[in-house]
Amino acid sequence: NLIAYLKNAVYPHTGTPVIAFFGDSVTHGCFEDGVFDFDAVYHAKLARMLHRDYPTMPVNIINAGIGGITAKTSLPRLHRDVISHHPDLAVVCFGLNDVNDTVEEYTEALGQIFQALGAAGIPAVFLTPNMLNTYVDEPGTSPELLAYARVTCAYQTSGKMDAFMEAARTCAAAHGVKVCDCYRLWQQMAAEGMDTTRLLVNRLNHPTREMHQLFADELYRMIREEL
Repeated sequence: NLIAYLKNAVYPHTGTPVIAFFGDSVTHGCFEDGVFDFDAVYHAKLARMLHRDYPTMPVNIINAGIGGITAKTSLPRLHRDVISHHPDLAVVCFGLNDVNDTVEEYTEALGQIFQALGAAGIPAVFLTPNMLNTYVDEPGTSPELLAYARVTCAYQTSGKMDAFMEAARTCAAAHGVKVCDCYRLWQQMAAEGMDTTRLLVNRLNHPTREMHQLFADELYRMIREEL
């Protein structure tokens, strides 16, 4: 497992840990509409942080994110994209697209993912995603996304997205999966008066390149706490 590798990373016997990231477009590396930046995505930032502190230990990252997908529609690819690679850690991050469905569908799929990873002996972390837009920024939103921006805004301001994240936390706890709760940090920023919609590069659901650092920092903080 990743922690064991880090604890015993003494050159030349450092090992080569593998971390898989299973999620949607944010994990995939999508920023502006149709623009992918694999150097700026949060797991690339995390890899650089690990390489900085463990310069003799190669860390292999599996990007198993696909834009526009949900936990439910990702179930058929879980074995191919994650389990078959036998990673030392799987980071699961869904919710931004799942909110279009029911919370029961979401948590049922998450539960199946956590159960399958556990049965395969793969430790998992659930990474809560960012908030959606809290208002419709017409000048900053692509015209083709404006109609959906009104939908996602309603999901966020009505409390639906909050309810999905609370249900996801409960699901993770029921399966013994640790939660890296970045969504709660976004809520704290909003409560302190920060315009979190401006932290979304598409003013909808994709965090800016700078905000991807938040995910990397929180994941690394969790890793360091385990150490």
